[in-house]
Amino acid sequence: MAREKRTRPTFTSILGQKEISPPPATRRKITSTTTSEAVTNFFTPRSQKPVSSTIQRISWRVVDNSCLVATYSKGPSKQPDAKTTTPARLQRIAAFDLENYISRYQIVMVTNQKKVALKKAGKNTLGEPKSLSIFKAKVTSVMNALGVPLSVYAATEYDNFRKPQTGMWKMFLDDYDLDFEDALDLEGSIFVGDAAGRSGDHSCVDRNFASNIGLQFKTPEEFFRGEPPQPVEVFDPKTYIRDNTTTSLPFVKSDGQELVIFCASPGAGESTFYWRYLQPLEYERVNQDVLKTRSKCLKVADEYLKGGKSVAVDNTNADPETRAHWIELAKKYNVPIRCIRLSTPQSICKHNNAVRAANPKIESLNPENRTLLPGIAFGDFTRRFQEPQISEGFKDIIHVDFQFEGDPTAREIWARHWI
Repeated sequence: MAREKRTRPTFTSILGQKEISPPPATRRKITSTTTSEAVTNFFTPRSQKPVSSTIQRISWRVVDNSCLVATYSKGPSKQPDAKTTTPARLQRIAAFDLENYISRYQIVMVTNQKKVALKKAGKNTLGEPKSLSIFKAKVTSVMNALGVPLSVYAATEYDNFRKPQTGMWKMFLDDYDLDFEDALDLEGSIFVGDAAGRSGDHSCVDRNFASNIGLQFKTPEEFFRGEPPQPVEVFDPKTYIRDNTTTSLPFVKSDGQELVIFCASPGAGESTFYWRYLQPLEYERVNQDVLKTRSKCLKVADEYLKGGKSVAVDNTNADPETRAHWIELAKKYNVPIRCIRLSTPQSICKHNNAVRAANPKIESLNPENRTLLPGIAFGDFTRRFQEPQISEGFKDIIHVDFQFEGDPTAREIWARHWI
């Protein structure tokens, strides 16, 4: 292949039209900014390089597509250096023994973040959701401002990670190899939270979370400002567990054939009451959760009554209009109709709802594999509810106060805080 020969360009003088050669090219000396130390560092293995005390590291991970975990550390030892352990900086974090802080305490934040989405919905799934980016930015800002070893656990779903359930606590123990007996000083540990059940608080999940674990609890005002505790009415599930020495039955069948209806909030214990006390007395159960519509419930109950059987209507029956359908059906077959009024507090109803949804594999707590009811179900009952009256057509109204019954395992689970 022939190589093309290029001639050197020439310049023409305007005055004499004389061809002249261009000025010789000059080389500009460039001073290198690379130091000998940088060259040495480039060829030094990473394992042999000194670790800078200013290196900051924040790691993120997602557990079970539900819990977001962030960990902050400075350097490989996960211990703050002298600049970050000054009394002024640590004073902003906690009011305990600052001199022994590093060796005695681990700071952990646990937070419910239902509004944070871990994945994008729809067709465009690239990148991360805006809510997640905003939350990460806030956490990063806090971690950098504090400058001490810190872990953050954020529950984004209604599952075992969400406070007051203890999933995030168990994960923390596992992450730090503290999941064995006496690994942690619970009596010396403190949980600080603002969801304390006080007037104006949005909930009591922080206080309940601490109770489930066995940690002493303080509000931010008590812990950081030294203010005295405010009086709080605390819901304690343990007070609703039935004494095993109780032998009296809450319901007795009075006629050969009867129609019995419940009047109670969702989660009040209607189904449990039926299986424990009415089914052994050979009442046939009619339940709208199973049959889906009132008309189907009425049709099935009609067939049972026509066959001479007693019927128990396991629905909420909140108002006189709803109860009137059953009163008319009882009149059709000339059988007495009785009402079982379960006066279970709303706090217990919501507690029962959470317990059974969180324990689908424990038959004694969730025999029908029910899922979590939305909050609107309780609000709708409260809005429609009117106390049943004998004048509506009932033979009698049996009032029953709630008491939990179960085997030792079920009692231990039910006694925890779940809402």
